[in-house]
Amino acid sequence: MSVTEHIAKTSRHTTFYLADGPEDGPAIIFIHGWPELSISWRHQLPALGALGFRAIAPDMRGYGRSSVYSRSQDYAQEHIVRDMVELLDSIGRKTAVWVGHDWGSPVVWNFAAHHPEKCDAVASLCVPYHAIELGLDHVISLVDREIYPEAEYPAGQWDYMRHYEENFAEAIAPMDANVYKFVKLAFRKGNPAGEGKPAATAMARRNRGMFGGSIPDLPRDSDVVSEEDLCIYAAALERNGFFGPSSWYVNHAANAEYFKSARNDGYLDMPVLFLNAQYDYVCECTHSRLPEPMRKYCRNLTELTIRSGHWMAQEKPREVNAALVQWLATKVPAVWPQPR
Repeated sequence: MSVTEHIAKTSRHTTFYLADGPEDGPAIIFIHGWPELSISWRHQLPALGALGFRAIAPDMRGYGRSSVYSRSQDYAQEHIVRDMVELLDSIGRKTAVWVGHDWGSPVVWNFAAHHPEKCDAVASLCVPYHAIELGLDHVISLVDREIYPEAEYPAGQWDYMRHYEENFAEAIAPMDANVYKFVKLAFRKGNPAGEGKPAATAMARRNRGMFGGSIPDLPRDSDVVSEEDLCIYAAALERNGFFGPSSWYVNHAANAEYFKSARNDGYLDMPVLFLNAQYDYVCECTHSRLPEPMRKYCRNLTELTIRSGHWMAQEKPREVNAALVQWLATKVPAVWPQPR
């Protein structure tokens, strides 16, 4: 099967999505994060589609060819989860396996917590459960204070999110000014040398941004992204701008309130997979307390660590695919595609 393009349109929202695999195969839906696109799952869609799954990856709200909104509050998690409920309805399915990365992770976590009957299983790359869905103050409470002493780094590695809240226009201006250079800088493989050291994101407010006002012009990291894919990312972000994607960062209070309506007191009973990126120093889950709440609230949890940076699905696609497939085959056998 080849990857095909589709549109799911309702009276309130339009979702563009890519799909692979038989239309009647078990649904697995991949949710990208910031500042990505459906193509972030370009290595996963053909692999899962070839196994007989109906593998789907949407452009999320504010991105690519999906609806873009002009108010920051329109990018709260409650609205985004509703988009995904409508996407599931549009493909004629009652349930799916949901896989998220980066800001796509709180989407799939919230989906599982609020709509467990629509969720066969849930997987997340890099971002654990019961973390950012509860708001920024909550994740700051889990910061590793050995690396980020509170007097020097009050918000720890999450300082860049505070910068978005306090100086949103200033935070996104350098990105909008040179989109191609920014995405070329952003999509880089993990660096083992950074382990145990403060992340650059911890100094966003004191530096008036993550780049000190100017974006360095580094060579493209061919281990993560091709020139063709880099140009697709840049073109989409140049067309839509960073307002929508970055507005996902400024709805922490609304998101925390939304999580209060989670079913089952926030406990997840379906199979859960968490893939930890060892060299992701913002969502640092190897040494910090960040994943601890997940281990309490996920009752059927599988955890694996991959030696990768943050862009795991693109940097280490074979390892990610192998982990997903093994988990699906052993922990979620009811959804495994039937022989044809």
